[in-house]
Amino acid sequence: MDKNILNRIFDEIRHAEKILILSHVNPDGDTLGSMCALKLFLKDKADALIQTSAGAGVPETYKFLPEITLSKNLDTVQDIYDLVIAVDVASIDRIVQKARQIFDNAKMTINIDHHKTNNGYAKLNYVIGEASSAGEVLYNIFKAQNVEITKEMADCLYVSILTDTGGFRYENTKPETLEIAANLIKLGVDNADITKKCYNKKAKNMVLFQAHIISKTKFLLNNTVAIASITENDFKKFNANNEYTEGIAETLRTIKTVEISAVLKESDNQTTKVSLRSDNVDVCEIVKKFNGGGHIHAAGCTIKKPLSIAYELLVCEIERCLKL
Repeated sequence: MDKNILNRIFDEIRHAEKILILSHVNPDGDTLGSMCALKLFLKDKADALIQTSAGAGVPETYKFLPEITLSKNLDTVQDIYDLVIAVDVASIDRIVQKARQIFDNAKMTINIDHHKTNNGYAKLNYVIGEASSAGEVLYNIFKAQNVEITKEMADCLYVSILTDTGGFRYENTKPETLEIAANLIKLGVDNADITKKCYNKKAKNMVLFQAHIISKTKFLLNNTVAIASITENDFKKFNANNEYTEGIAETLRTIKTVEISAVLKESDNQTTKVSLRSDNVDVCEIVKKFNGGGHIHAAGCTIKKPLSIAYELLVCEIERCLKL
């Protein structure tokens, strides 16, 4: 842990007049939990921005997080911040245009993350690639700086760690990860209740949407690769949003023969977003071709092509990497 960088980060926080905490686009539990924990610490000095439109709203699964319903969105945020802190944002292209303008205009920018592919795009970067989650990084920052972690902050950090470890099932769950989770439970976290909220309570349309997408999944290379494609019509049919796609790649990965699972989402007729999962293959090597990033067994990218073309390009790259 680099104490000098941490001291500089906290100096910037102390001197800043107005701070914006930034989640990544298509937010998940890690970025939202970290964002809310940091917001609770900074209180009224900071605003939190979820990179969605006002119409999309706060992701339903995570509405229970403290402070989250007070977050700004891309329609309500203004360019008034002298410090912007990005949490769990692996690369600059995970910040969309309006938020990117605010980020670029800020006097100081800070990047707190756990993705090994993070290239340090902010003026101050604190990236711990061995950590399970941004929530784990933030917990250790708070402890190093003697910040009191309240019950509400603990809830947020627990959500971050829980969701990015897949309920403590993924290989990024280290002994220290479980020790931190235990410490958060000692602070009052109801782990059973939070697990239920994150994993066991879904909207009816979300379940039907996921069943539809999984039913039309294509299996390639002797059933070792599963690719689910989601069109704009699929989203419209089920009144779905990006939150509804969470967990599809993980479900496909549970099939015995599947080495790589992929979910392709049609963002518009010229852009396709890709999520890859694997238990044994370094999927980061696959998304590098498309300037993507992430972790060894969980990575993503954006392909600036229509869905059908992006599908073919991705299949070619998967085949190439599997032959190496």
